[in-house]
Amino acid sequence: MVEQKKVVIIGGGISGLTAAYYLQKDKREKQLPLDIKLYEASGHLGGKIETVKRDGFTIERGPDSFLERKKSAGRLAREVGLEDQMVPNGTGQAYILVKEKLHKMPSGSFMGVPTRIRPFLFSSLFSPAGKARAAMDLVKSKKQIEHDQSLGLFFRRRLGNQVVENLIEPLLSGIYAGDIDELSLQSTFPNFYDLEQEYGSLIKGLRKTVSKPPKNKPKPSMFRTFENGLSSLVEAVEEQLSPGVVQVNTGVDHIERKGDTYHLLLSDGTADKADAVIIAAPYFAAQRMLSQYEFMNKLKEMKATSVANVAMAFDAAAISKDIDGTGFVVSRNSKFRITACTWTHKKWPHSTPEGKVMLRCYVGKPDDQEVVNLTDEEITEIALHDLSQIMDINTQPDFSVVTRWHDSMPQYAVGHKDRLQEVTDHLERELPGIYLAGGSYRGIGLPDCIDQGEVAVEQVLKQLKL
Repeated sequence: MVEQKKVVIIGGGISGLTAAYYLQKDKREKQLPLDIKLYEASGHLGGKIETVKRDGFTIERGPDSFLERKKSAGRLAREVGLEDQMVPNGTGQAYILVKEKLHKMPSGSFMGVPTRIRPFLFSSLFSPAGKARAAMDLVKSKKQIEHDQSLGLFFRRRLGNQVVENLIEPLLSGIYAGDIDELSLQSTFPNFYDLEQEYGSLIKGLRKTVSKPPKNKPKPSMFRTFENGLSSLVEAVEEQLSPGVVQVNTGVDHIERKGDTYHLLLSDGTADKADAVIIAAPYFAAQRMLSQYEFMNKLKEMKATSVANVAMAFDAAAISKDIDGTGFVVSRNSKFRITACTWTHKKWPHSTPEGKVMLRCYVGKPDDQEVVNLTDEEITEIALHDLSQIMDINTQPDFSVVTRWHDSMPQYAVGHKDRLQEVTDHLERELPGIYLAGGSYRGIGLPDCIDQGEVAVEQVLKQLKL
């Protein structure tokens, strides 16, 4: 009789759920001798994914979509029966708020880097000098830098301060909720570094590599969600798991290696054993569980920012100055405290009843973290104050939903990739069978986290020789 192997997954976010799903799938299809357990410290599965239904609205408290071109999320959705429920975002004009004025996002740009010259030249976002400086990217030779560098340093060197301040920084900070002058190029957008090295120019490189949309046709949608919200994916994956696999309200306080087995001390005072462990939990939790191992102190060098958002529902008549678009991001040189706003009723029309409007605003700049700790009423008032200067909203919302994510946005600071590799190498040598997965490590988007869950499963099965 083949000896059964126990795999424990710590963390019930999308990375941990993905790992549990694919382990169980392999167990069934290949008749593997596996015992699978997933511990989640809270009572909620899905991590930052959380959908609320209220008065006919579908409200996302965390992420609202996933990037379609990264295939793992769509593949997982199809496997758990959600293919018919996937919906694309409503496409439309996006804006950037610079110095108290909304400017159209230049068409033909990729993460703020122009791929078409004409829209960039006619953009009101930049002065003639700013446009001339950005054009230097076309003639500025590549610069070999062996070590990591910040996003801010890299893009300023290629395109100049104005393009960075007014276009790139608002977009990238919106994704990572961080300071681009501290965020690592190699851990966030290494493809830009590769383009520079191969083509000597970001603009030339993107024009060569980014596919052009068909002429006279609208730009295809880049993002997907589900008719009933992203929580549908969490629920569908959970339904695929065998009874008893998931245990919520149970954290892991300590992990210790004893021979070829790992002993886990659980938060309820009980213990468990495992042959392999996937830690799909934030970096600070991973470090705490393995605090007796000095090499894990590298993770203490990581930081995380806090963010909050408020979704506000209105009658359509309450918006006296509606804007045709899907939302806007805010540049640092604006006085507003909100960092972005999504016109959810236009970006995701299925989420909002007819005749209604839903606006979702975000707060929590790197230098304005205290805003996250304000009351629901105060955060809502900040959002309304800022929006009233742009959209002429002169009434209170029918209702609002405020969500706070404390220390939840991991910051991939310069050197992150090397630090993580050092920890990974030590784990491989000293704690074989323990693997890290999730937003703290190799990507924060849903597909990135799903990818990490899949990779961890492959590593576990290889380690256990199954």
